[in-house]
Amino acid sequence: MIYDIAIIGAGASGLMSASMLPSKNIAIIDSNSKIALKILASGGGKCNITNKNVSVENYLANKEFIKKALDEFTPKELLKFLDKFKLELEVRKYGQYFCKKSAKDVVSIFEKLTKHCHFFMNTKVLHVEFKNHFIIKTQGKTIEAKKLIVASGGISYTSIGASPIGYEIAKSFGHSVVTPAPALVGLTVQKDQFWMKNLSGISFNTKLSIEDKTLESDLLFTHKGISGPVVLSGSLYWKKGKIELDFLPKSNLKKLLDKKSKKQISSQLPLPKRFILEFLKSIHVEDKAICKLNNSEIEKLQVLKKYEFAPAGNFGFTKAEVTKGGICTDEINSLTFESKLQKNLHFVGEVLDVTGELGGYNFQWAFASAVSLAKYI
Repeated sequence: MIYDIAIIGAGASGLMSASMLPSKNIAIIDSNSKIALKILASGGGKCNITNKNVSVENYLANKEFIKKALDEFTPKELLKFLDKFKLELEVRKYGQYFCKKSAKDVVSIFEKLTKHCHFFMNTKVLHVEFKNHFIIKTQGKTIEAKKLIVASGGISYTSIGASPIGYEIAKSFGHSVVTPAPALVGLTVQKDQFWMKNLSGISFNTKLSIEDKTLESDLLFTHKGISGPVVLSGSLYWKKGKIELDFLPKSNLKKLLDKKSKKQISSQLPLPKRFILEFLKSIHVEDKAICKLNNSEIEKLQVLKKYEFAPAGNFGFTKAEVTKGGICTDEINSLTFESKLQKNLHFVGEVLDVTGELGGYNFQWAFASAVSLAKYI
């Protein structure tokens, strides 16, 4: 039997593609025993499905390439689509949409929408070749199809079956792959910042500047270094070199360090006391009344608004929420997501060199690219 369409990957982009395509003769192949494991695992089991404020600026990608799909299927249209199935959502901080009850509610929608598909679960794809149609070699069987959609995602989350198969297929058909790297991941620190490791569990609003991007959200200190939403999004843009942290983005430090104040530094600054004490130790300033600070000490405290340092690295693929890098988008049609090198071969979602910040942007891309493909295929 030759299927009209085979889809490699039963995640967000693969399932949305299958849901939107008119053909009833579709095969979906996945190495896991269940569909949509990443949807189930994301957002603490509540799936951060999209964001109110999606724009091309939230992505590390060729902006022209992603604009068409993001305009084609906006967050408003995704919400309208999900509303048909009475999915209850809630809006949290920074415009993020989460499932009110459980990510299982999203998965059950796709289970209904893909009932017509033939699923090959627990099936690992070994390689793909083309001889008038696609021949997909797997462990134990061969699956054939006229069109092939690769929606296999990146290589983060190996615990739920992530693998480089999408990149391997792309390379076998002559495509370039931008070297994959961990993204939306915590950053480790060098010796001069080891004081941060003593603050594990402390979190507060911080502004982070990296390359030409400025992000503001919560920073979380961990026993390995720094994490939290602002760092995870920042990791997307960090390569090597320095980043800058403003620990008091909403405060005027000059006013806080008024020389008339008799308050201790740790009482005057609107930051967790544990943080202040460790920070003061790191810059060799005693916690004392502000009125007793000399000019040199006041100068040292200015670093709270502009703390520069170079991270040592990141927490790696096992802790990364997504993979940046992937199949070069110059070689892909931005409406049909068809390869410019091989007819009827399509790539959607995270497997492409498109990565969003933390906050629902990657699911929005997965769904938008799938809908655009289905519309124009």
